[in-house]
Amino acid sequence: MDNAERTPAAGAPLARRRLRLAAALAITIAAAAAPAHAQVAGSACGGLANAYGPYDYRTDRSKLEIVESHHFTPQVEMLIKGQEGYVGSDIDYTLRAFPNHHRALLAMMRYGEKLKLERVGGANYNVECYFIRATSFRPNDTTVRMLYATYLNGRQQRAQALQQLALAVSYASDSALTHYNIGLVYTDLGEWDKALEQAHEAMRLGFDRSDLKDRLVAAQKWAEPASAPR
Repeated sequence: MDNAERTPAAGAPLARRRLRLAAALAITIAAAAAPAHAQVAGSACGGLANAYGPYDYRTDRSKLEIVESHHFTPQVEMLIKGQEGYVGSDIDYTLRAFPNHHRALLAMMRYGEKLKLERVGGANYNVECYFIRATSFRPNDTTVRMLYATYLNGRQQRAQALQQLALAVSYASDSALTHYNIGLVYTDLGEWDKALEQAHEAMRLGFDRSDLKDRLVAAQKWAEPASAPR
């Protein structure tokens, strides 16, 4: 993976938040796949049946190249120009074939923000629908949950964003990296206590990257984990 997103109270500019989220996504460990759903919750977001797919972005990697080479090229991902049509239609095609394609979800979110549109030209659905479709398709995809939380928080829907992060935590299991990345998103929302919990859990599971701790230290919210009872 290679590309890109809190509340004004949390402080950092939008571009920096996207870069931090992109870095987190770039190292996310794939979770186990869940069964596909035939219909998305909410008819306005359509069904998941598709001529090609739908496939799981995390596990169906052999199906990915043909879609990305024709519809999700670097120019599409960077929102410069479409490959087979509009930028929006190429991202839409990618997300119908791979509803939980992390980078394409991020690109659709960024494109909607860039154009200040709920539904961009060439897309079959509004931006939020693509997150709803992705979470319906693979509820246990924690990266989708983190991206969706970022999208919701950017729209001042903080309670719903926190719900998505709570669901991400529930699916994180013993993935230290996932707990760590969720902690990073919690810091973007200014949820320091929850971020600290995730930092401690990542440490307990053996993850030793310091970025999350550094953020907590800088915000004067860091505390060492309590010693295990003897």
